[in-house]
Amino acid sequence: MPLDLSQSTKAQPMVLRDVTGADRVLTAEALAFLCDMHDAFSQQLQERLTARSTRQKAFDAGQLPGYLSETKDIRDGVWTAAPAPANLQDRRVEITGPVDRKMMINALNSGAKAFMADFEDASAPRFAAMIAGQVNLQDFRDETLTYDDPTTGTHYATSDDPAVLIVRPRGFHLEEANVLIGGRSASAALFDFALHMFHNGKALHDTGRGPYFYLPKLENHQEARLWAAILAWTEDKLDLPSGCIKVTALIETLPAAFEMDEIIWELRQNIVGLNCGRWDYIFSYLKTMRAHPFAMLPDRDVVTMDTAFLASYAARLIKVCHRRGIHAMGGMAAQIPIKDDPDAMAVALDRVRADKLREVEIGHDGTWVAHPALVSVAMSVFDQHMPQSNQIKAPRQYYAIEETKLLAPHNGKITLQGVQSNLHIAVEYLSHWLCGRGAVPINGLMEDAATAEICRMQLWQWLHHSAQIEIEEGRTRVLDPTWFSELVQAEVARILAVDGPAGFHRGHYASAIRIVSDAVMADTPPDFITLPAYDVLNVLD
Repeated sequence: MPLDLSQSTKAQPMVLRDVTGADRVLTAEALAFLCDMHDAFSQQLQERLTARSTRQKAFDAGQLPGYLSETKDIRDGVWTAAPAPANLQDRRVEITGPVDRKMMINALNSGAKAFMADFEDASAPRFAAMIAGQVNLQDFRDETLTYDDPTTGTHYATSDDPAVLIVRPRGFHLEEANVLIGGRSASAALFDFALHMFHNGKALHDTGRGPYFYLPKLENHQEARLWAAILAWTEDKLDLPSGCIKVTALIETLPAAFEMDEIIWELRQNIVGLNCGRWDYIFSYLKTMRAHPFAMLPDRDVVTMDTAFLASYAARLIKVCHRRGIHAMGGMAAQIPIKDDPDAMAVALDRVRADKLREVEIGHDGTWVAHPALVSVAMSVFDQHMPQSNQIKAPRQYYAIEETKLLAPHNGKITLQGVQSNLHIAVEYLSHWLCGRGAVPINGLMEDAATAEICRMQLWQWLHHSAQIEIEEGRTRVLDPTWFSELVQAEVARILAVDGPAGFHRGHYASAIRIVSDAVMADTPPDFITLPAYDVLNVLD
């Protein structure tokens, strides 16, 4: 039977699962707050999602993303956003990770300047995990976030000087199917944001620790305007000072890259930075430009930040941010420790250093890492080349970035190894995701939902544009449905050889393979592979 925790609210919330921690998180008062937020904004949210679909149809019909003529005055205007608080002035290294309790403690203690607790791409949204994440945020608020490892008996606790906490709620496109409001699934974005703010917002503000957020998957300034309205409404409802909720917007969609000034303008009372969400951005490029053969990309490892559309994107983000007085945050270093191979680990660390050196030299004010072992590596690069807190006011020569540069694809080959690697990573990641893990180490990299999305969208692009795949030097073959099916069967055989039939079933590989194959073979790919996967996850949970 559903657990009804509703009070006399208009929307009548119903919680469909009773999980550990629900009594602390899903209180009647918190649910009433969530329902009021839904009443105020759910219709606008749905309108924005509909607008996304309409805009994509225009891109599929031949239109290209570009700068908006109607907002030229904002782009050309002389204005800045509100200043950042003292503990967000220096963000040279931030660590990201899921809302798992032990991982949160390790991240908070890592020596990074900030920790992004990620309810989205780094977490599989099992309801128990989402609620546990909210419990962890409450314990962080009370400085009681501890963990006793049942296997080793090790006691973990946050240090006296932890990283600044920044929370990343799920995006507008996701729903929380285990909470119904007015008979419909709650918005996952509003669910994550409202519960954290209701329980912790005032306490974090009163102690100078927040509340701070990363806003994911924005596609345009109208969506930023909606978030600005949500922030203002929340501050008013919780009797908080106007503009005290500070946010960093992830520029991880191609359309948003043309509206950076406008996004900052809409959020100017609250925004303190933009971030180069590189993996999601590559995925968005593939998805947005899917109907345009000229935008076909080569093997994933050739699509690097120093050339083509990615280099222009980073340069524009830095230029816009510094002009508006906010931080320009760099992207993720996905490498993880390779303990049993010192040579491979040395190569991985060299890549991290080179990537962070590129970022600090072109003007980024900070960067991301995915593992505590990389914090000191990234920190040493930024300490050496950015002795000040940030580079917002550092003199730098900027240049105009034409629309064509933000759309220019990378050059390179599409190889059989690249096809096989994409299929392997997409299936392997989704298998782990269905088992409840959102950040997954695969082949020396920390993969998350965004990198799996890149892999399946590249496969879709190559298949639907009949890409020539290099099998060996001087010999190619067109990727077609028959060959793709053969490659899928080969991946099944590989999994069975490694894990056996029992491991194949325990790992939910059959579901993962079906979801990936359907997404690649579809005439129109799903907007996010986690949408069909979430339906399966909820059944398995």
